[in-house]
This record gives sequence, structure tokens and C-alpha cells, in this order.
Amino acid sequence: MNSFRAIQQRAEKRKGGKDALLSLLPSSVSEDAITAQSDAYFLAEMTRSIFQCGFVWRFINNKWPGFCEAFFDFDQSRLMRLSEDDWGNFLKDTRIVRHRQKIQSVRHNLWFVHEISVQENGFGQFLVDWPKSELTDLFRFLKSKGSRLGGNTGAYFLQHVGVDSFALTGDVVSCLKMHGLEISDKPASQKDLKLIQQTFNQWHDDTGLTYRNLSMIAAYSVGENKVHADDFE
Repeated sequence: MNSFRAIQQRAEKRKGGKDALLSLLPSSVSEDAITAQSDAYFLAEMTRSIFQCGFVWRFINNKWPGFCEAFFDFDQSRLMRLSEDDWGNFLKDTRIVRHRQKIQSVRHNLWFVHEISVQENGFGQFLVDWPKSELTDLFRFLKSKGSRLGGNTGAYFLQHVGVDSFALTGDVVSCLKMHGLEISDKPASQKDLKLIQQTFNQWHDDTGLTYRNLSMIAAYSVGENKVHADDFE
């Protein structure tokens, strides 16, 4: 297998040099900053990630003030008091994207975030306590316990809130396959995910780079991507 240095050199060449590549990579968010965030913040970013799926992210971001107004700034105590009719009324609310299943996911994830927060002394604490060497297990947990957090949605949510995480975009998967991994084009099996996690762990140990930046460099190294740092925020 090629070393990650070869991947990084390819990304540097494609993006205009080492400094140009480094300028595209985001800085890390401290664990203290993550744990200081409210549960409402995590529910909001979870919701944003879910609604961005299938849409141009900019479209959802432009409507986001309306989402915050409609969902009471994701205040859990207020959302928990909503009736069945209140939740149904969101389907007529033009401040948001009126997608029934995604609206229902807000209701489900409201209680998901609350229950984890009670158990783990805060949802942010739960996220920072999860070992980065087992991120694919966290992806599976979010998918199984949350609503509409499968695929890359869970990974994007983690990145949005500052958790150091990779995302298995098409370009990242292409890079991994070029690296020698025998995985599917849309890896979802435990075997594929375990192999991917082991590879990222090795890259992290070898380079000292964050999992997120490893993911971005891998994406920049292949294909016809026009990825910018904003696409990962």
C-alpha cells in the first residue's frame, strides 16, 4: 500500500502546493468548546445536517433563521410540550422545508439527544468521550439510535459540531480504494468499516493529522472534486 505521504503529495499537486492545501484545512475545535455547547445546539446541528441531505447546503443555510424561529431555537423544553397537532402544523410552515420524514426526525432526535444527555452528563460530553479510533462504531450508533443519521449525515453532523471525524464521501472512498483497500463503492458492512477505521487510525498515528483533515486531504487527492473547507462545515 502507498503511504499517506504519497496521498498528501498528490493532493498538494492538485490544489496548487503545500501552502494552498493547508489553507483549505479547518482548525480543530477543543473538547472543552464542544462540551460547553448546549443540547439545543446539538439538536439544531443534527437537524441542519439532516435537512441538508439532498439539498444544496447553501439553500438550507439561507433558510436556517426560519428553522430556528419555527423550532423555538431548538429549546428542548418547549419542543417537548408540543402536541401532535403542533407537530403536524410544521408541514404548513413556510419558514422551513416541509418534508414530513425530516420533520418527524426532529421530534425523534429531540428525545434521543435528551436521553443521551441525561445518561452521559451532556450530549457534548458523550461525543468527546467516544474514542476517535472507533468512529465507525459511533456512525452506527447514531444511525441506529437517532433518526435519519445514516450514510454520511451522521459524519457531517459530527464535523459540524467540531468532533474530529472523517466522512466517507465518494472521493474519500475512491482514495481508499486506490490506496489498496478492497471495499465497496458505498461501504456499509462491518468488514468494510473496520478496514476503513484501521486505515484512518494508521494514517493518524503516522502523520499526527486530525481525522477530519486526513479525510479532506484524501478527498482532494482524487477525482474532479472542487471541494472547499465550507463543504465540511
